Amino acid sequence: MSIELYVFPPSPRAFKVIAAANHLGLDYKLHLVDLRKGEQKSPQYAALNPNMRMPTLRDGDFVLWESNAILQYLACKRPQSGLLPADERARLDVIRWQFWDSSHWDPACSVFAFEYLVKGLLGIGAADPAAVAKGAEMFHRAASVLNGQLAGRKFITGAVLTLADFAIGSGMILAGSAHYPIDSYIEIKRWYSDLSGLPAWQKTLAQSAMRTASAA
Repeated sequence: MSIELYVFPPSPRAFKVIAAANHLGLDYKLHLVDLRKGEQKSPQYAALNPNMRMPTLRDGDFVLWESNAILQYLACKRPQSGLLPADERARLDVIRWQFWDSSHWDPACSVFAFEYLVKGLLGIGAADPAAVAKGAEMFHRAASVLNGQLAGRKFITGAVLTLADFAIGSGMILAGSAHYPIDSYIEIKRWYSDLSGLPAWQKTLAQSAMRTASAA
């Protein structure tokens, strides 16, 4: 039985788990949870994920939610990949950046995604300048940290691709359409250019576009 991933592909949180599964060469089945239609609130889905959010993973009788936990589960299926290092300190460094993503990067990016994209999808008005300004403060604080970390490093934790790159890089898929104030962050742009060139990244971008179009 293949892994089942319940996702809404336009979301970076869904993108990261699909991209990691693609990179790892795992067999999986995608189930679209269309947030525009409120499908995450259905009794069937809420029984899997009581938060009524996505993504959610089901592997047989095991169910897991929270995107960064799902990333770790997927990486453990292919320990030889190095996405989640065996060395304790290296592994904890990757996990530290996953926590940073959840606490700092994702919330900052989400402000722009909501104001410039989600509002339009739901027809609830234009971007709020005050919210965007507050989001910009959060974004610059986080982006400065990330940009500094990437200076002199190919990937976030060093020379090797890890889950940290999938976790944090997924937010960048919306950088243009959500108007992230990213222009001055040269290291982030250099890193993301390399990351987005990965075959798994390109495959996931194509899958996301196809799934979104078919659900429209």
